[in-house]
Amino acid sequence: MKIFFLNNKQALYFFCTFVSLFFSSHYIIMKRIGVLSDTHGMLHERVFEHFATCDEVWHCGDWGSLDVVNKLQEFKPIRGVWGNIDGYEIRSLFPQHNRFMCENVKVWLTHIGGYPGNYDALVRPDIYRQPPKLFVCGHSHILKVKYDKSLDLLHINPGAAGKYGFHLIQTLVRFEIDGEKIQNLEVIELKLKEVK
Repeated sequence: MKIFFLNNKQALYFFCTFVSLFFSSHYIIMKRIGVLSDTHGMLHERVFEHFATCDEVWHCGDWGSLDVVNKLQEFKPIRGVWGNIDGYEIRSLFPQHNRFMCENVKVWLTHIGGYPGNYDALVRPDIYRQPPKLFVCGHSHILKVKYDKSLDLLHINPGAAGKYGFHLIQTLVRFEIDGEKIQNLEVIELKLKEVK
C-alpha cells in the first residue's frame, strides 16, 4: 500500500478544485430577469426603476433606435433580438432568433413568434422539433403569459414598453429563474399611454 503526502500547495489546489466542482454542480445562483419589447425608440425612465434589481434585461425587438440599445447596455447586461422595424445597425448587433441557456432553462427569444396554439410560421417547425422551456417574443403589443401543455413551455410576451402602437398601457415583465424553475413573475404597468 502506497501513501502519498501532499505539500501545502498541492493540498490547497485539490481543496479548491473540490469546492469549485461541488458548488458549481449543486448550487446555481438565481437570476432576476427584466423583459421588454417594442420600445420603438422610446425608453420610459421607470424601466430603470423596475429593472434595478434585475441581473439581465431581455429585449424582444423593435428597439427603434441605437439610443435605446446604448442606454440599456450601460444599465445592465442585455440579450436581445431585432424586430421588423429595426434597421441595419440594430440587426448587425442582434440576431433574429436568440436561443440560450439561463440557469438550467432553455430560452428562445425572438420578435415575431406567435403564441401557444398560433405559433408564427417562421418558428413553428423548430418549436415543435426542439421546444425551449421558455419562449419569449414581442411584436403584437399584447401582453400575454401562457403555458403550452403540449410542448411543456412557458410563453411570455411582455406587451409594448414604447408609446407607438394600438396598446393602451405600456408594460414590462419581471421574473426569476432559479435552476429549472421560472418563478415570481410580475406584470408591470408603466403608464396609461397618452393618446393625442
